[in-house]
Amino acid sequence: MDTPALPVVRLKIERRSNHPWIFQKMVEKPAAKPRPGSVVDITDNTGAWVGRGFYNGHSRIALRVLTEDRDEAIDEAFFMRRIADAVALRRDVLRLDESTDAWRVVHSEGDGLSGLVVDRYGDLLVVEFFSAGAFRHREWIYAALREQFPGCRFYSFAEEHVQKQESFDFRAPPAPEPSIVTENGLKFRATPGSGHKTGFFADQRDNREFLSRFTAGKRVLDICCNSGGFAIYAKARGGADEVTGIDLDEEILEVAEKNARLNHARVKFTQADLFPYLRDAQQRGEQWDVVILDPAKLTRDRDQVIPALKKYNDMNKLAMQVVRPGGILLTCSCTGLVSEEEFLDMVRRAAFYAGRTVQVLKVAGAGGDHPFMAHVKESRYLKAVFCRVL
Repeated sequence: MDTPALPVVRLKIERRSNHPWIFQKMVEKPAAKPRPGSVVDITDNTGAWVGRGFYNGHSRIALRVLTEDRDEAIDEAFFMRRIADAVALRRDVLRLDESTDAWRVVHSEGDGLSGLVVDRYGDLLVVEFFSAGAFRHREWIYAALREQFPGCRFYSFAEEHVQKQESFDFRAPPAPEPSIVTENGLKFRATPGSGHKTGFFADQRDNREFLSRFTAGKRVLDICCNSGGFAIYAKARGGADEVTGIDLDEEILEVAEKNARLNHARVKFTQADLFPYLRDAQQRGEQWDVVILDPAKLTRDRDQVIPALKKYNDMNKLAMQVVRPGGILLTCSCTGLVSEEEFLDMVRRAAFYAGRTVQVLKVAGAGGDHPFMAHVKESRYLKAVFCRVL
């Protein structure tokens, strides 16, 4: 089909990759610089047309390639198709509606829509912008989402560091009314706008269910419990005898308490910093049968990966020391810059320093509604390692 003439951005190199990100150092500065988030045609240094996507001269990621089909326009119909495909994966292939009404609708590069994340919580769609291009074309995105979810509510936001990096301004609206969602028969309050990403961590759905298989009659400790997901699964689905959840954030613990009440689950939630809490527990000789360690992202800076791994090591060593011999530790990382290999090596070192032996039962990640393209490993961020601590 004929497409309107677009600005052309030329690469300094020959394009020999199908990764959707092209960095600033690989791009020639256009004489007339398009606005951040503009759709452009991309040619390489041989003059060959190689793709079409978002351009941002202010961002480290100068180009986000959306299509390598010269006949495919980046227009409203494009977003309609991509979002319909993403929803079909969740509904028709993964059949998520059978077990939950809380799932990721669009997982950025994993669904061919770089810089866009959309989560569904019942009738509420939470739209997070990671690129100026996605933000600039938000009305097309909203229209495509309404087509799939008639009558839905929207809450949109972009984190401050993203707005700064991508050179756009967006003040999030007031937080919407929380949405009560169902997951494997349990109920949770999704609270977008509370300062906790999109309001509920659907990425851990499968890991919560798997963890609950180990908790019948057990004593469970959920460290960095956030809104109580693992703790409540352990009690209400897994039949744990006693469950404690700790987190440093008082506000999110209030949400966790409400979630526990929704499920008639008796969980003791405590505001605490994990380091002194675990040190004190170890000194008292206190131990748990099942321990979950799921901290927030530790860094988004490549230069801080080594310090982040050291912190993971310190907290995992302490966590292992309070697991009863033969008990289960689920340790997680959502720091995308830390690879699975690096995380597993950290687990090995933490076990050595804790004086424990770790038997790895399963290495998992996010659920299928968080797909990643084989050639875009950056979309694969969550590591969840189920261990038996001896």
